[in-house]
Amino acid sequence: VMENLIQTDAAINPGNSGGPLLNSNGEVIGINTAIFSPSGGSVGIGFAIPINIAKRIIPDLIQRGYVPYPWLGVSYFPITPGLADALNLGVDRGVLVLDVVPNSPADRAGIRGGNRLVQVGNVFLPIGGDVITAINGEPIVSSKEFSRVLNNYRPGDVIRLKILRGRRLIELRVRLGERRTP
Repeated sequence: VMENLIQTDAAINPGNSGGPLLNSNGEVIGINTAIFSPSGGSVGIGFAIPINIAKRIIPDLIQRGYVPYPWLGVSYFPITPGLADALNLGVDRGVLVLDVVPNSPADRAGIRGGNRLVQVGNVFLPIGGDVITAINGEPIVSSKEFSRVLNNYRPGDVIRLKILRGRRLIELRVRLGERRTP
């Protein structure tokens, strides 16, 4: 899954990725990165990394050779209105923390995972854990949004999580770790 990319109809062919994507004013708005191509040639669907993201990651690529991503150390499940009703949560959006990795940033901050299994439809969920409803005041409305907002931060950043624990809203501060790649 590719997220946070600009879709373009500019002709991008194998070998010319890395070139600038320009708007109608001649301003660089992205770096051409990928094409959708069942045949290997351009079919008129290309993707570019937005320039604001490129500017943020280029120093890391030059200095480290890779881009460090933040790590919280939780597995989670999106809250939907139906799930909120079924579990009587009191909020209808956010992410339900299913599990917390031992000694992770989330664990050190006191975030709690589920402690009992409940069947919801065809899925067994560990419930009873915290529900994360916002990061630094930005509401979390889906798991995709949770990932997007979290990835705006860097390892070492301290973030504030608004959490529903039982029936109480609390705020926890977490210093993000660095996500390890397999």
